[in-house]
Amino acid sequence: MSPAPQRRGPAVQQRGPGGIGSPALERSLNFRASGLRLLRTTAPERALLLGVLAAGTGAVALAVLAPKILGHATDLVVDGAAGPGGVDFRAVGEVLAAVLLLIALSSGLTLIQMRLAMTVVQRLGHRLRGQAETKLSRLPLAYFDKQPRGEVLSRATNDIDNITQTMQQAFSQMVRAVLTIVGVLAMMFWISPLLALVALATVPLSVLVAAVIGRRAQPQFVRQWSVTGRLNAHVEEMYTGHAEVRSFGRREEAVRTFDELGEQLYASSLRAQVMSGFIQPALGFVGNLNYVLIAVVGGLRVASGSLSIGDVQAFVQYSYEFNGPINQVAAMANLLQSGVASAERVFDLLDAEEESAEPERPQRPPAKDGRAAGRVTFEKAAFRYEPGKPLIEDLSLTVEPGRTVAIVGPTGAGKTTLVNLLMRFYEVTGGRILLDGVDISRMSRNELRAGIGMVLQDTWLFGGTIADNIAYGVPGDVSREQVVAAAMATHADRFIRTLPDGYDTVVDEEGSGLSAGEKQLLTIARAFLTEPSILVLDEATSSVDTRTEVLIQRAMSSLRQGRTSFVIAHRLSTIRDADVILVMEAGRIVEQGTHDELLALGGAYARLLPSGLGVHVGRTFLPSALTDPWGPAAPFPAP
Repeated sequence: MSPAPQRRGPAVQQRGPGGIGSPALERSLNFRASGLRLLRTTAPERALLLGVLAAGTGAVALAVLAPKILGHATDLVVDGAAGPGGVDFRAVGEVLAAVLLLIALSSGLTLIQMRLAMTVVQRLGHRLRGQAETKLSRLPLAYFDKQPRGEVLSRATNDIDNITQTMQQAFSQMVRAVLTIVGVLAMMFWISPLLALVALATVPLSVLVAAVIGRRAQPQFVRQWSVTGRLNAHVEEMYTGHAEVRSFGRREEAVRTFDELGEQLYASSLRAQVMSGFIQPALGFVGNLNYVLIAVVGGLRVASGSLSIGDVQAFVQYSYEFNGPINQVAAMANLLQSGVASAERVFDLLDAEEESAEPERPQRPPAKDGRAAGRVTFEKAAFRYEPGKPLIEDLSLTVEPGRTVAIVGPTGAGKTTLVNLLMRFYEVTGGRILLDGVDISRMSRNELRAGIGMVLQDTWLFGGTIADNIAYGVPGDVSREQVVAAAMATHADRFIRTLPDGYDTVVDEEGSGLSAGEKQLLTIARAFLTEPSILVLDEATSSVDTRTEVLIQRAMSSLRQGRTSFVIAHRLSTIRDADVILVMEAGRIVEQGTHDELLALGGAYARLLPSGLGVHVGRTFLPSALTDPWGPAAPFPAP
């Protein structure tokens, strides 16, 4: 099956010199709720998380014992120097060896902790990518109508990458920092409760400083990633439409928009980093005040004989290790804020409203030789993109199997929307659509779409061989003979064999090296290979030359035998032989009949003819050239 139709619906982007998107899309971040939700997403790795905590606890426990034991070595040196026996260097050496052993064991456990933490983070990133991919496949077409494509891609790629990088840098360090604070605080109270209380006196001030600066920095991180998404959307849009940008001389405007968004990103990123960067030096200043207090009180305790010099030395080292993790957490504040900002954007994507659920027991239309008959019925169908703005109202139509229905009308009349409703890219807001008597809302979407072959005006190829692109619409293995037969039926075989590697020629997503008509032939061959019950042709031959169009029309005539066909076209050659032509205006079928019957009516269909299908000279209708679109016809002199 060919890709989804081009977007139809309400415009949601600002275009022109003002740039893309709207700052209104930005909103405040609920840091606590989003952060907790991000942590909950690691729940499947509970066992690994317990391993991280166990290894971290062991590493910290060994590390916090080292200063206390090292303080004992200091006491041995001081007491030995003051006593008659001198310094017992053997005892000092044993103490130092014990300290080195503790440090080595602590380092080994730290490595294990980091390895387990990185495994948790990478699994989290892998799971988020899988959830985003699954979510994108479940979102309705209306979601993509309201979001710039680059913005959606930025959430599924850049934001998830930012989350994993943030977690990777912060996760193991945060765990170790918290455990270190707890362990060091316990040792500090063991040595001297009074000095421990002195050390804790500055903690509320540190928390207040971090909270005040963090609240000011967080909105800038939200803006930074919002602008990043808008910038990506602009770059993607300008790249895919670079030919149009150059053709219409809008390159300077595109560059100007890029510069504006780049300046916004620069400004928001700079403000976010500078504001969050204030945290560490501010906490460093508070920590230095703490050292002064500990030195003064500790010196007084040594002078009074309440503490030994070794205990004070150990306490000062513990104080440093106590303030170090706090400063470390503060230094990671900008990382955490940036990561949580990205997490909320990803969660917004994952929480977006999905397509309506598939029926528990999907129904199937009766099939003959593996195919449905293809009788399509619209019963008072209604649809609107936005509440209060109806597009299609009370539309009733029955298309018998094997009939070819052409749909014509002015732009915005609802022609492609009608097909989108049949494909269930959108759901009707009223009435229903039946396939062989079965309500399509009671069918599985996959089964419904598997029976419909689609060829659009906008071609779509993926990176792979020509043969793979043609076989894309058929699940399972497809033989080379089937691929070649489909290409021959659509007259694509000839140009394929002129390519360097024939059917094994590799093309990219843009179909570089192929003309627009050649790419269209490949998508038509793809639809041929599916052998569908229903054909949908939306300007399918608009990109091919007149001679190729005639050949394709012949192939389509044989393909349409026994198949229901919906043809949206502007060329007379495409629609004049249809069994019935529907003329739509403002979401309603205003006329229907054959080409000759509608001409005789002299109504809406006849009014379209001077615009492109042909011109009237007196009572005689003269069709315009096969290649004429619905557009201004060449002047024709009156008789």
